[in-house]
Amino acid sequence: MTERPSPPPPPPGPRKDPVDVIIDQWAAVRPDLDTAGMEVFGRVFRLARAMGDRMEQAYARFGISRGEFDALATLRRSGEPYTLSPRQLSATLMLTTGGMTGRLDKLERAGLLRRSPDPHDRRGLQVTLTERGLELIDEAVGAGLDAQTEALASLDAEQAGRLADLLRALLAGTEK
Repeated sequence: MTERPSPPPPPPGPRKDPVDVIIDQWAAVRPDLDTAGMEVFGRVFRLARAMGDRMEQAYARFGISRGEFDALATLRRSGEPYTLSPRQLSATLMLTTGGMTGRLDKLERAGLLRRSPDPHDRRGLQVTLTERGLELIDEAVGAGLDAQTEALASLDAEQAGRLADLLRALLAGTEK
């Protein structure tokens, strides 16, 4: 009986992931398909889901969801006096005004922001971070960045920079 040669060693680099398994399955049953897009976007979707879960966990320690974080962070990034109209917040967060109202209600009840009449528009409102909201968002953004930095630890700085550049180019190409 002749001994079978052992399989070649795997190529250098990352080990196969679940997307590779899916690609291999498609190649077996439909070798005519070009799965290059699936290789990229399958990983992008899985990464987005995994990081979304990590970010939810990071923000949950502060009693807020990712969506609530986004509202508070938008106010924080606006600079002092950390005030925007609900319409400005909705536009930045790509939310309907109804979705924004529910989010603002919860954050106001928690004492993280306050709504007040807009002095320049009698029909309008202003949304402002409270001191407590400012403290919380500054801590939460740090926790979120820590989670993102931890996730990037498998890449060196040059790889992370190249990935950011490639994703920027891909995003620009899809938002035409």
